Amino acid sequence: MTESLYILTGASRGLGAALAEQLVQQAGTTLLGLSRTPHPKLDALARAAGTRCEQWPVDLADPLAAAARLGVWLTAQDGAHFASATLINNAAALPRIALLEASDATELSRVVRVGLEAPLLLTAGFLRATRDWAATRKVLNISSGLGRQPMAAQVAYCAVKAGLDHATRALALEGGARVVSIAPGVIDTDMQTALRGSDPAGFPDHALFVEMKQRGQLDAPAATARRLLAYLQRADFGRQPVADVRDA
Repeated sequence: MTESLYILTGASRGLGAALAEQLVQQAGTTLLGLSRTPHPKLDALARAAGTRCEQWPVDLADPLAAAARLGVWLTAQDGAHFASATLINNAAALPRIALLEASDATELSRVVRVGLEAPLLLTAGFLRATRDWAATRKVLNISSGLGRQPMAAQVAYCAVKAGLDHATRALALEGGARVVSIAPGVIDTDMQTALRGSDPAGFPDHALFVEMKQRGQLDAPAATARRLLAYLQRADFGRQPVADVRDA
C-alpha cells in the first residue's frame, strides 16, 4: 500500500488542469480525471513521471451516469493497492452573468447539476465503493467565497457553493472519511474573464472584478493548486469541514 488514488473532476481547464498536472508528477499517484474534454498534455506528463493516469470524457450535467460509472470502476480496483483514496470535486458551471429573472432555465439546471448534484452523487458512490478499503479516504470539495458572500447576477452559482459547504458540514458528521469544502481564493481563470467581460448594466459588482485584475490580486492556478494539495496533506485535514485556503 504505497500508492495514492485521486479522482478529480474538471481536470482539463483552469484550476482543475493545474491540480491534474501537479498530481501526475507526484510519485506513486494514480489519477482518474473526469472532464468534458481530456487534458491534452496530461497523459504525456504521467508517462514522463512514471505515474498512472486515466481520463474520461464525462458531462457532469448527467451526474447519474457519471456516478454509476465511477462506482463500477472503483469496485473493480484492488483497494489494498492504495494507501489513500481522494475525491476532489472541482468541476463547476458558470451561468451567464445576469439577474435571475433574465436567466435561462436550462442553463440554471445545468449549473445545479454540475456544481451540486454531481458532487453529491460522486461522493456517495466513492464512499460506497471504498467503504471496505483500509486506505485513508478524503473528499475535497472546491467551494468559493460566493458560497459565503452573496453576489447579484450569480444567484445559482452562489446557491451551489453554499449548498456544497453545508453538505460537507453534514457529511463530516457521518464519519468514515475526512471531508473539507474549501474556498480556493480568487484565481485568474476563465470565470474571472467572464465576470470582467460581462455587461455592467446587469452586474452590479463588475467594477470590483476589473479592479482586482488591474491590481494584480488574482492568483495563478498553479500557485493555488500547490496550496490546495499541501492542504490535503495536513495532519488536521477534515477537522474543520468548511475552510479557506488563504487561512491555512
